[in-house]
Amino acid sequence: MYSLENNILKIDIKKTGAELCGITGLKNNIAFMWHADPDIWGSYAPNLFPIIGALKDNTYIFEDHKYELPKHGFIRNNEDITLLEQTKNSITFKLVSNNDLIKKYPFNFEFLITYTLTENTIEVKHSIKNLDDNTMYFSVGGHPAFKCPVYQNENYEDYSFEFEHTENSKTHLVNMENGLITANTEQVFDNSNKIELNRDIFKKDALIFKDLKSKKVTLKSANHGPILTVSHHDFDYLGLWAKPNGDYVCIEPWLGIADSEDTNQNLIEKEGIISLAPNKSYQATYSIEIHNSHLV
Repeated sequence: MYSLENNILKIDIKKTGAELCGITGLKNNIAFMWHADPDIWGSYAPNLFPIIGALKDNTYIFEDHKYELPKHGFIRNNEDITLLEQTKNSITFKLVSNNDLIKKYPFNFEFLITYTLTENTIEVKHSIKNLDDNTMYFSVGGHPAFKCPVYQNENYEDYSFEFEHTENSKTHLVNMENGLITANTEQVFDNSNKIELNRDIFKKDALIFKDLKSKKVTLKSANHGPILTVSHHDFDYLGLWAKPNGDYVCIEPWLGIADSEDTNQNLIEKEGIISLAPNKSYQATYSIEIHNSHLV
C-alpha cells in the first residue's frame, strides 16, 4: 500500500493493479471511495488496459491469430506492476510487457499510471508507449467507485449525477449474459443535465454513453450539495455503474468500449480502439475533485 497526502486529502493506492483504494478528508475523516465489499463488488478503482469491458468469448483476433483476454484486460489485479517513482505529491507505477503477456497481447509496451495530489484534486494520468516495431492497438480507462451515500442518515435516492451541459443522449444496452453491447438503446436524457439515482437504475447493467457533450460529471447530494466531480476531457466514452445493492457508484472514463454482439472480433476494427505507431507514446488523464465544503 502506498499513500499521498497534503493538508486536505489523503489517497491510498494498492501496488496490486496500481489501484486507487482510498480518498479521505484529513480534517473530518470522511471517506469518499467505496470499501470494496467482496460480497457485493470487491474492487475500488480498477485500471482498464488494453481493453474495456468484455470481448466476445473473451477472444480477439490479430493477424489471423486468436488471443484471450479477461474482461477489462490485465492491469486489474496484476501483481507484476512496480513502483517507478514517488515524490511528495505524486506516485508512478509501471508495467512492461513480458513473455506471459505477449501470449495474451502480442505487443511490446510500457504502461505507466501516475497519481498526482494537488490540493483537493487527484489527477490520474495514463501513459502508454509502443516499444514494438509494429503499430499497437489498445483501449484504456478508469473504473473508480465512490461511496453513495457519503453521509449517514442519507439514502441512495438522495443522490444524482449532474452534467456540465444539457444532454439528449441514450444509453447503449448491454447483454447481461455476456457483457456485450447490443444494438438497442434507451433514452436517458431529455434535454436535461441530471440523472437521479435509484436502486433500479443499473438493473440492466451500466449506463453507457458514446456522445456526451459534457466532460465533467458531479455526484451530488440533495442534502449536502456537490460531493465530487470527475473531469474526463481525454476520454470519448463514459460508463456509470453499480451493483444494484451496493452503496456506491462508478464513474468510468473510457477510451474504448466492450465488444458489440455483431463483432467480427478483429482487434484492428474494434470500436474505439486506439492505434499507436512504433516508438510513440499516448497519454490520457482524468481527475477527481472533492468539493471543499466536504473537507472542513
